[in-house]
Amino acid sequence: MLVCSALAVQSGIAADSPKGPVNTGRLAATSAKANPLLAASRLPYGFPEFDKIRNEHFAPAFDIGLKQHSAEIKQIAENKASPSFENTIVALERSGRLLSRVETVFSNLTATNTNPVLEQLSVELAPKLSAHQDQITLNGKLFERIAALYQQREQLGLDAESLRLLERYYTDFVRAGAKLNAEQKEKLKSLNSQLATLGTRFSQNVLKETNASALVVDSREELKGLSDSEIQTAAATAKSRGLDGKFVIPLMNTTGQPLLATLENRQTRQRLYEASVNRGSHGGSFDNRQVAIDLAKLRAERAQLLGYPNYAAYGLQSETAKTPEAVNNMLGQLAPAAVKNARAEAAELQKLIDAQQGGFQLAAWDWAYYTEQLRKARYAFDDSLLRPYFELNNVLENGVFYAATKLYGITFKERKDLPVYHPSVRVYEISDRDGKPMALFIADMYARDSKRGGAWMNSYAEQADLFGHKPIIANHLNIPQPPAGEATLLTMDEVRTAFHEFGHALHGLFSKVRYPRFSGTNVPRDFVEYPSQVNEMWATWPEVLTNYAKHYQTGQVIPQNLLDKVSAASRFNQGFATTEYIAASLLDQRWHQISADAIPSDALAFEQQALKQMGVDFAPVPPRYRTTYFSHIFGGGYSAGYYAYLWSEVLDADTVEWFKENGGLTRKNGDWFREKLLSRGGSIDPMESFRQFRGRDPKIQPLLERRGLQ
Repeated sequence: MLVCSALAVQSGIAADSPKGPVNTGRLAATSAKANPLLAASRLPYGFPEFDKIRNEHFAPAFDIGLKQHSAEIKQIAENKASPSFENTIVALERSGRLLSRVETVFSNLTATNTNPVLEQLSVELAPKLSAHQDQITLNGKLFERIAALYQQREQLGLDAESLRLLERYYTDFVRAGAKLNAEQKEKLKSLNSQLATLGTRFSQNVLKETNASALVVDSREELKGLSDSEIQTAAATAKSRGLDGKFVIPLMNTTGQPLLATLENRQTRQRLYEASVNRGSHGGSFDNRQVAIDLAKLRAERAQLLGYPNYAAYGLQSETAKTPEAVNNMLGQLAPAAVKNARAEAAELQKLIDAQQGGFQLAAWDWAYYTEQLRKARYAFDDSLLRPYFELNNVLENGVFYAATKLYGITFKERKDLPVYHPSVRVYEISDRDGKPMALFIADMYARDSKRGGAWMNSYAEQADLFGHKPIIANHLNIPQPPAGEATLLTMDEVRTAFHEFGHALHGLFSKVRYPRFSGTNVPRDFVEYPSQVNEMWATWPEVLTNYAKHYQTGQVIPQNLLDKVSAASRFNQGFATTEYIAASLLDQRWHQISADAIPSDALAFEQQALKQMGVDFAPVPPRYRTTYFSHIFGGGYSAGYYAYLWSEVLDADTVEWFKENGGLTRKNGDWFREKLLSRGGSIDPMESFRQFRGRDPKIQPLLERRGLQ
């Protein structure tokens, strides 16, 4: 998921700012006809004019946007009038609208439909944007104005949201180095520039390496166990890469690969697993071992410069967890039980291998395959029986959208009149419970070589009363696209992911705040996953499931006996699922809880030692992500924060219990959740919004029961 930065949010100059036009604004106006990025889109909701935007438009638009924003910041900082909330804080919220618009479109396209030109521009822009951010947060005159307001904040008569905004700006500037001396600021600028460049490089390496590491298979026999459709897709992928007569299996983002569950040929499974797990660590131009080391070292140095013992201490201070100790305590409590469960599951799988006279010890590439066999034996079904009932359009419109309509009263209408950046992308207009149009939703469901892995939500426009903005929200999945004319059938995991990401979308859609800084998902990372995880519950809610889970050929509703089996198997393999996640979370913490002088020289040796020391080095269950392709923490916004999914799941599991206790899928429940939590964004303390919704602090017992960790 992508969230706009706190300081490059919107633009314009406050009414009591110094008068007079900014020269770069004239340049933007005169160039707008030639460059669609330089003027607000005339399409509904300000939807980006994807049909007009070209690669060559971005560089000049960034140049003008940066100059315009710098001029606006200078006007705010050098305003002769005494600092006021309006001429300083609100002016900052209004500033940078052009730059924000350009950066939003650019960052979203580089994630969803990139090309070599955009990739090169990303590398060039990274240090420029970092320097621009430093120009703002390290501006002494600007900070003096913010600090003066902060010191007298109780006497300003501000409403609660405005007071919180002032406090957030002060805190953000201090955490960004505003109190450092001149020499320290120059050092910080250098570190920030290097970090921006390396983070971009890491992400690009992961995408390129993932594409380059796709498994090439010579014969159909080696793919035994796959469906005809999956084999045809592999053949078509090979043909598209100039490998006629062969088969290609692209890699997904995580260590585990979906087809490991059905490939019967053990050698093919091993090759697929090793192609995945060795990404970024076997030499070549996409190797990320040294990049990860350099990123960890620079982050540690930056944290130390800002007065923190390590990067985790710095990063977690602004999260709901607050300290590394709190995170370590949670993960440390759960890890032993998770690994114990995983070892028990492994013993069951080994019995199955031995009963079949396999003659080998369970390995990581065997886990999913024999787990599916055990699932079939224990619950008399396998995931392949479910897929015919999970056709993509049904899941989206009759499942995800249906649940949202029942809960919140919103309705959906597809818009085919708006331009999109890829033919497979769909756009829907959402109307609120009163029937009035409120937002646009972009559904980008399919995987492609130009799109980064994983699943996420992002915004092209965020709700903010300050500007009267209506949201434009997008969800992105990476579902393999079948051959033309064939149905897109999802796995149960892909169905849950669709509901999960739409939970993020709801957080953005229902935002009801004044300031862009607090809109929608602009909340701590260890809280942002909470609403999305709650929305997963509706994927298997009987009323919702029977509305979308219909056979793609016959229209038959999924049989009740199959539903019962899905429910019975819900805790199956939880030892594996919890262990792989906790291992990745602990690895993230280990990389970011060390000081700059303790950074290792060998990334993989450090990883192996760390997993062993933390008691999660169980070979059949590798971390969900290994260091060299752990984009969440080295290329994205989850550095020292990957624990957030489990932290949020405590709130999620408790909330699911509340819905069940109060009647489930009802408008009354949806309206309460929307009012007390989804609409608040970051305008109040997130845990306070939880308490207002739930009536108390969260309890961990529902999570322990869900994961089988009592």
